Formats: sequence, structure tokens, C-alpha cells
Amino acid sequence: MKNFISVHDIVTDANSNTGAAIDALVAKALAYKANPFADRKLGADKRIGLLFLNPSLRTRLSTQVAAANLGMEAIVFNVDKEGWAMEFEEGAIMSGNTVEHVKDAAPILGHYFDVLCIRAFPSLKNKADDYSEEVMNAFIKFAGVPIVSLESSTLHPLQSLADIITIKEHCINLPPSGNGNIKIVLTWAPHIKPLPQCVPNSTAQWINAWGKAEFIITHPKHYELDTQFTQNATIMHNQNEALKNANFVYVKNWSTFKDYGKIYTNDPAWMLTEEKLQLTNNAKVMHCLPVRRNVELSDEILDGPNSLVTTQAANRVWAAQVVLSEILKNGAPVPQMGLSPIP
Repeated sequence: MKNFISVHDIVTDANSNTGAAIDALVAKALAYKANPFADRKLGADKRIGLLFLNPSLRTRLSTQVAAANLGMEAIVFNVDKEGWAMEFEEGAIMSGNTVEHVKDAAPILGHYFDVLCIRAFPSLKNKADDYSEEVMNAFIKFAGVPIVSLESSTLHPLQSLADIITIKEHCINLPPSGNGNIKIVLTWAPHIKPLPQCVPNSTAQWINAWGKAEFIITHPKHYELDTQFTQNATIMHNQNEALKNANFVYVKNWSTFKDYGKIYTNDPAWMLTEEKLQLTNNAKVMHCLPVRRNVELSDEILDGPNSLVTTQAANRVWAAQVVLSEILKNGAPVPQMGLSPIP
């Protein structure tokens, strides 16, 4: 593994099966959960830089813990609060608010750190800019060291890896859905403000690539996600129908994609409740957090026996640790390439 930006980065051989690669990564992550300090010398004398252009709680702390478990020194820099306003546009005339170009900053950071982690949210104003992954691609291009996404404009791969780790942990003796696989439902939830599509995009990308589940996405009309991520998932606008016989229900809000970054509805009827959970196969409930209680998810669900949100968040450590260990073990030159912009 040279970088970790999407599910595609875990496949090192063109002939490898992505689902098998995910299973192998999950197995290694669970081994770290059982023995966190198994590779505590792997990162000795290595520094990891965590750059946050946006706020974080679980992503920041879990990555710091994971780095420490591997013996790495972690340095956090909140660019949005402590750094210069950064420019990413090629050929920009910097006569406005931006002070430092990424072409000047990233190579220096590459000298300071062995691995560089970046968190950068989308603007939700310009779809072309956000979905070009301008920020993440710039660091990949200019830093010269492995780049790990702590959430980008379109994806949140560490979250999705932790999600599959959590699902795998709870699949023992789980009754299969009708098609012989487990059934996972990603359901839209109401929210007070428009949120990015990063987590649902990433959830869809990883579950589709894993290939071990019947995967349903349910949302109100006009909340379709980019089809490059949803692929073969079944899309349903009737939440109750989608929830039938589900083994896992992943709850998440997102704003509109086609008419970018909008809220078309905030219907409270889409909030998951105990009554709706009765339609499922005693499904486990997931959410990436933070969660707006009694808006996205009811207290009775979050505090009930079917909630996996705490376990899911705790597994963020092992997702980060296995990714960092694979990068450290790889030791190969980093290719100067990044995510492909969307046409």
C-alpha cells in the first residue's frame, strides 16, 4: 500500500480480488485489536503528520493512538486554525486571502514526515471542484511521501474500513438474508443542515467492493448519490420496504448530489425508531458519529442493545493501525498520482 485514499489503494496486484484484499486487511486489523502492540517497533524513529483543514474527534484521536501503538511520533497541525490560508489552484494569482500555495508547503511537509495524513471537507458549493479532489491530489502530487485520507471531499476510507471490521465482528451466527448473504441497508436520515456525501459514498464503495452482502440504499427522491460509488446497489425510496429482513442498518444524512449540496426535505419520518427496527432481522444499527440525537437517530435506538455506534467508533483505531502498518511495511516509492477527477 503506497497511499490510502480509497478502497482501490488496498489492492497491490492487478490480478488481486478486492473483496479478498478487504478480508485480509480486516483480519490484520482484528489481530491488532487482540494484540495492539504486536508491531510497536515498526514505526520507531518515524513521524506521522496529521493535517486538519476541518475539525475532527474520532479520526484525529484514533489515528494518533494507532500511530503510538506502532511506535510512531504523531504531530497534529490544525491548518484551519493555526496555519496560513492555503491555495490549491494551479497558476493562481495570489492577490486575495490565500497566503501559501500547496506547491510550496507540501514538499516541506514531505521532508518533515514519513507519512502525511490529510482531512479536508468539501465546500458543498462547487461540485466540479469538490469531486476533482483538488486538495488530496495536490498533497499526493507534491509531498513525496505516503498520503492517508482522514476524509476527503468525496470519501472517508478509514471510516469505511472500520465499518466492515465491525460488521465482520458481528456476523458470527448471524442468520442470512433471503439471498444467502447478509443484508446491509444504508438509510438517509434527516438533519438540520446539508452534509457531504463522503461517508455514504465511501460506505457504498467499500461494501460493493467487498461483495459479501445484499446492499440496499434507501433515501427520499432527489437524494441519489454519484453512481460511480453506488454501482450495483439497489436503490429504494420506500424506507420500510428497504428495512425488511435487514441484518445491519447504517444511518447517515447527506445533501443532494445532482443539485449540489442542497436540502430538499427534512422529513422526521425518516428517523430510525424502535418501531421501524421491528421490520428488520433484529438488525444492528450503525452511525459514523457525531449524531444528532432524536433527529437522525432516536435515543431508544442509540442507547439500546442493537446499537453498534460505540464499537464502530472504537474500531477506528484498528482501521488506522492496519493502514499505517501496511504503508510502513511497503517501503516503496510513492507514485505521483492521485484520484481521478470526475468528468
